[in-house]
Amino acid sequence: MKPFFSSLAGLKTFFIVWSTQNLSILGSAMTSFALVIWSYQQQGSALTTALLSVCSYVPYVALSIFAGSLGERWDKRRTMALCDSFAALTTLAVLVLLRTGSLEIWHLYVLNALNGLMNTIQNPVSEIVVTLLTPKDQVQRVSGLLSLSGSLVTLLSPVFATALLTLLGLEAVILFDLATCAAAVLTLVFGVRLPEPPVPAEKTPLTQSAREGVRWLASHRGVLDLILFLAAINLIASMYNAALPAMLLSRSGGGEAVLGLVETVTGLANLAGSLLATLLPAPKSRVRVICNSLLLAMSTENLLLALGRGAPVWCLGAVLGWLMIPVMNANMNALLRLHIPVALQGRVYAARNTLQFFTIPVGYLLGGFLVDRLCEPLMAALPEGAALRILLGSGKGSGAALLFLGIAAAGTAVCLLFRRDRRLWQLEDE
Repeated sequence: MKPFFSSLAGLKTFFIVWSTQNLSILGSAMTSFALVIWSYQQQGSALTTALLSVCSYVPYVALSIFAGSLGERWDKRRTMALCDSFAALTTLAVLVLLRTGSLEIWHLYVLNALNGLMNTIQNPVSEIVVTLLTPKDQVQRVSGLLSLSGSLVTLLSPVFATALLTLLGLEAVILFDLATCAAAVLTLVFGVRLPEPPVPAEKTPLTQSAREGVRWLASHRGVLDLILFLAAINLIASMYNAALPAMLLSRSGGGEAVLGLVETVTGLANLAGSLLATLLPAPKSRVRVICNSLLLAMSTENLLLALGRGAPVWCLGAVLGWLMIPVMNANMNALLRLHIPVALQGRVYAARNTLQFFTIPVGYLLGGFLVDRLCEPLMAALPEGAALRILLGSGKGSGAALLFLGIAAAGTAVCLLFRRDRRLWQLEDE
């Protein structure tokens, strides 16, 4: 074990920043989970709940292409601390509105949009910081650790949020969020020093910097096609995210506890996959791992969610759908970090964020709209004994099951299509 621990010595600052930032992310995820339940209980609408995520992603997608250039120029530590502090202020605003009995859905839309704006600035800065703190021989391990932290957040946020909601109420969840955010800010301000990459002598205009990121992607078609592949998957995954609470909170055999259980099992599957990604050596073909992992996820979970009638089948779907996603993410991140020069990463990651994530708000809107306006009315109008009613059941939530059946087919088709993309496979040769 000595060589293993000695190899981690160069990651001390990374571990400090990684742990405190992810503690803050856990608090924010708990608040988001609790507010999704609160909003669905208020309105009973998948579209209304999905708009919470839409408002977070729209400013992120719209402005990310310029944020990378700003992230390259600004002090990384101060930028991250300011973004975390602003997130704490928006959370505090939710607490004040809740305590005064004034909290409404539109307040959350506005606050989520402001948080999305801060994430737009912080995300490319965080990507640069990770690269600067990671020796090249530790890229695979750090990619696995990033997936591990995401898995822990996915695992723990519904468990902790449900427990605090049940025992102490929504205010307790928000107070925990504020405490974790304070820990992250104090660590950045007083606990660490972050290395700064060399700043160009002449600062180019933001529009020109944004064009440089796009031009780099256009001239490296393998990386661009990988990003477009993930954009298509994000469209389908965000439709899934929009429909999942509506189905599990509405169907017979569902409810808040079942939603929390499925989310917890998702987190456990993510955790197991993240441990694999962290401990296993680099694969011979990263592209094959990415394609096959997504094919497994798309072709199994959505189908089981559509056809299942209770928590055991839904949990099995969560395991099959999420077990290999951290492995996929680790290999995708490794490919990007190894192919994109560090001097251009802010600009290129900003362009990547716009291209890869613009489909997320579209998917949330589309998923919520299809559940509320098409699938649920369609299933309610079907006569008794209709094939779809026999296959998917009846009552509220069966429309979401119908949507899951459709996105299972769409996700499988997207994976098979991009698996034939020769430019993706050329990344293995470079």
